[in-house]
Amino acid sequence: MVAAAPQRAQAQVAVQIGPPPECPYGYFDYPPYDCAPYGYYGPEWFSGGIFIGAGPWYHGRERFWGHVDNRFDRNDGWHGDYPRRGEHYDEHRRPGHVENFRGNEMRDGHGHSNLGAQHEHGGHGEHGH
Repeated sequence: MVAAAPQRAQAQVAVQIGPPPECPYGYFDYPPYDCAPYGYYGPEWFSGGIFIGAGPWYHGRERFWGHVDNRFDRNDGWHGDYPRRGEHYDEHRRPGHVENFRGNEMRDGHGHSNLGAQHEHGGHGEHGH
């Protein structure tokens, strides 16, 4: 009987996570993280006109919930325009200063949604898209 020593294989794994996409009004919090249109996110999602987070790049406050208007989401029937990555915002539509914003849902930036009243009274929400 001949005993052969097993050869060792070397495995290499590389994971690269690039910078968050540059979207003028924020990006959706579910893959493929496309740019969200003006009016999707409420003012609490911005700081000094800069989008503060959603998706895999968001590592903000653990219990952060912010208002969104998901009528601007293509998964909920929106057929209007979407900005492209790297596009600059329109001076008349400054991020974080949406006139008369009326959000219809609360989101945590990680794809989880919760209607505002449920969240305020301790509801746990449900997984979004």
